[in-house]
Amino acid sequence: MMPGHRPLPMNQTSQHARTATNAHLFDRARGILPGGVSSPVRAFRAVGGTPRFVDRASGSRFTDAEGEVYLDFVQSWGPLILGHAHPEIVDTVTAAAQRGLTYGAPHLGEVELAERIRDAYPGADRVRFTSSGTEATMSAIRLARGFTGRDRLLKFDGCYHGHSDGLLVAAGSGAITLGEPSSAGVPADVAKWTSVLPLDDDTALETFFAAHGAETAAVILEPMPANNGLLLQRCDWLRKLSGLAKQHGTLVIWDEVISGFRVGMGGATDLYGITPDLVTFGKIVGGGLPCGAFAGRAEIFEQLAPLGPVYQAGTLSGNPLAMAAGAKTLEILVRDDVHARLNILGRRLEQGVRAHIDAHPDWRVAIVRVGSVFWMAFGDRTPPRRADAIAADAAQLYGRFFNACLDRKVYLAPSAYEVGFLSLAHTDDEIDRAVEVFAEALAATFAPASGSRES
Repeated sequence: MMPGHRPLPMNQTSQHARTATNAHLFDRARGILPGGVSSPVRAFRAVGGTPRFVDRASGSRFTDAEGEVYLDFVQSWGPLILGHAHPEIVDTVTAAAQRGLTYGAPHLGEVELAERIRDAYPGADRVRFTSSGTEATMSAIRLARGFTGRDRLLKFDGCYHGHSDGLLVAAGSGAITLGEPSSAGVPADVAKWTSVLPLDDDTALETFFAAHGAETAAVILEPMPANNGLLLQRCDWLRKLSGLAKQHGTLVIWDEVISGFRVGMGGATDLYGITPDLVTFGKIVGGGLPCGAFAGRAEIFEQLAPLGPVYQAGTLSGNPLAMAAGAKTLEILVRDDVHARLNILGRRLEQGVRAHIDAHPDWRVAIVRVGSVFWMAFGDRTPPRRADAIAADAAQLYGRFFNACLDRKVYLAPSAYEVGFLSLAHTDDEIDRAVEVFAEALAATFAPASGSRES
């Protein structure tokens, strides 16, 4: 346990948790919540088995309803870069709550957090807060359309930008594919304004911009795609995309909801040296509380209400609890040189796992890592850069691996296409334990089926 974290009792649960199993709670949840969850991947359908219902969490671990303690590499899907219930964050939120839970009015906390974001992220001249990453991307796209006077949006297969209608679009065939809905309830007339291209394809970019550049308001991209696996892109390709967009008067929106402040204070701009026109944030900027933001050039934000005609609003935007938690988180990241520590932990994990993979040529898996973000890419030993390059049996293999880890009390995302996150709360010993568990789980995953004969 990192200094400053309150230890999590290993065999002590709340009165509520002691009276119910995970299975019982899941049955109860399915009677009132669609699928028993508030977000689909939590239902464990991709990996099988019963979701773990969390009773409480601290640092690198959580305790489920049955009193079992798990080493957690999900960390609420990324925002808990300092770990669960970091004492300084808890104290900060408690103090903020005592001043009021929400105001629906301006307050100093939102100014201070916005200034921290501006000072850390290149090109973030103006900042507008939202309550989620979905709201941030939706609003950034609307602002881009209002600023350019154009309608078309370009996105990439394998990048997720929230669940607003115009972004729930999948690619069809061909280099210039106009969008079709990938979710029921999304009108085709909405989806038709979203075009989808494959990642890592120079020719597709050139062909698209030649045909549609003049009508495209914005291109939105995860510069470090991390929602369909960790599909790391070539810097040359990212530069080509930015250059073509600029040439055609198309704004570049970087979705850094996951990578922003996670891979460094300057996010992917620090990694690639490319500054987008607009950027979206989430996760870490709320310090673990619901929060999002979009930011960018001042001249673009002149079009945003109340200054301009592009409307965007939110009653809980700039919520004082989230602002306080986010500002304290960013303060600690700089004060304690957190990213340097996380890079050390990430390297330790990656090198340990890779040593086991290298020793077993029959294991069809690779580990991909940037800083404190990692992904086990199943099905091939060469990490993919595109969604359509992920092996057909990757999800099946990951399901075996996930459950083998879960049996050993190591908790990963219940999906083959989600990434893992390290936190400041993880220790060297816990990383070494995770390496050991991953090796055992990989051995189980690739073990010959019972009764099979090797040739």
